[in-house]
Amino acid sequence: MENERIYEDFERRNRAAEEGGGADKVKKQHEAGKMTARERIETLLDKGTFVELDKFVVHRCTNYGMERHRIPGDGVVSGYGKIDGRQVFVYAYDFTVLGGSLSATNAQKIVKIQTMALKNGAPVIALNDSGGARIQEGVESLTGYANIFFQNTIASGVIPQISAILGPCAGGACYSPALTDFIFMVDGKSHMFVTGPDVVKAVTHEEVGKEELGGAYTHSSKSGVAHFIGPSEEDVLMSIRELFGFLPSNNMEDAPVVPTSDDIHREDERLDTLIPADPNVPYDVKELIESVVDDHYFFEVMPHFAKNVVIGFARLGGRPVGIVANNPAFLAGVLDIDASDKAARFIRFCDCFNIPLITLEDVPGFLPGCTQEHGGIIRHGAKIVYAYVEATIPKITLILRKAYGGAYIVMSSKQTGSDVNLAYPTAEIAVMGAEGAVNILFRHADEQQRAQAVEEYREHFANPYRAAELGYVDEIILPRQTRFKLIQALDMAHNKIRSNPPKKHGNMPL
Repeated sequence: MENERIYEDFERRNRAAEEGGGADKVKKQHEAGKMTARERIETLLDKGTFVELDKFVVHRCTNYGMERHRIPGDGVVSGYGKIDGRQVFVYAYDFTVLGGSLSATNAQKIVKIQTMALKNGAPVIALNDSGGARIQEGVESLTGYANIFFQNTIASGVIPQISAILGPCAGGACYSPALTDFIFMVDGKSHMFVTGPDVVKAVTHEEVGKEELGGAYTHSSKSGVAHFIGPSEEDVLMSIRELFGFLPSNNMEDAPVVPTSDDIHREDERLDTLIPADPNVPYDVKELIESVVDDHYFFEVMPHFAKNVVIGFARLGGRPVGIVANNPAFLAGVLDIDASDKAARFIRFCDCFNIPLITLEDVPGFLPGCTQEHGGIIRHGAKIVYAYVEATIPKITLILRKAYGGAYIVMSSKQTGSDVNLAYPTAEIAVMGAEGAVNILFRHADEQQRAQAVEEYREHFANPYRAAELGYVDEIILPRQTRFKLIQALDMAHNKIRSNPPKKHGNMPL
């Protein structure tokens, strides 16, 4: 009988912990179109795999009568489970408990999960929905954030870290997601800002709503803070599962290979005419990507930000690859400040986690103008070449059309460490375009002489053969052969071994 009473007491306590802030708060959460923390975790993970830790943890604060508001779990649900049978660690802020505010004790719960994940070489997924630091605790809650940031930084490049913003995320709370590898947001429901609309109005007198200031659209298209945006929580959580399929569990493993029935020898004759003969006519490079990758499936990252560069994951012959491509459909595919940041960080992520890199190049140069120069395009552009040179993963470059000047150099050229450099017959590898070169070389010539000089320049430089003669291009291929040629190159470089000189770390231009 005594045991029965003990078990009943446990079950009562367990139910109380799982109720979070209570039925009224849960109802309010649902009415706001949001799931509870446990519902989110159950949706994200494989069914029946979640193991919750620290379910009965309560805060220790006694300020402002807080001793009367102790709820088991204290506003964070944490534990581990599986996605597609692979181990992951997860924590979710519970907005029904004191607005999901961070206390010293629930910060300890989060740090425990981060530490366990690092120790076991498994990814961490954070589901954010929090009002920020728990004001009643003062510096203790701020210290909690500092401990979380510390673990984010130490784990960076060792295990993948993914953040989903599923509600508010303000003030210091923003910096944990910012330190992780990928950020997901829900359109119309997620908000991130260091200072909210009220503070902005008080300090700068700007009238701005929270959606415009820090909504999902703002951060996925303007600031570049968010990598993915979804129409609903369910969509975001499913996208996290999808992304996870391209990633290894840690930096000592390779990403999982997925058997494919897509013939590696498959050719697409439409590629032979995709790139216009006129070098000034745009085309969408995503058509080329989707044509050559396994099952025509490309998982694009940051699709709404700096559209002149395309980044994302795909598979070739079953192996995950990262893809960086100039897109002539936007700004002629030039490199600017935002595109440089976008590409450089993605290159470094792929290098951290042993994901081979495919570079598809059609770049007329860097975007000119005072805005770019004053914004530091030199510094930002240097990030790309730094990232490519530093990366020790297999790197395959395919020059589609334009490869001009400094932009040619930074886009994974042979001399900056690319393993295999391919080119289409349409490739133009030169210091600059024919018209620009002639304007400099024949500035005093008449129109007829200039026209003739343009033709001569094109004949000499607007092709891949000069670079091939010098060994800077390894092979010139027909566009229809792209899929098989890329797979062959990846197979060849699969066992590549290269290490950089021993050092604490480099000093990347930031």
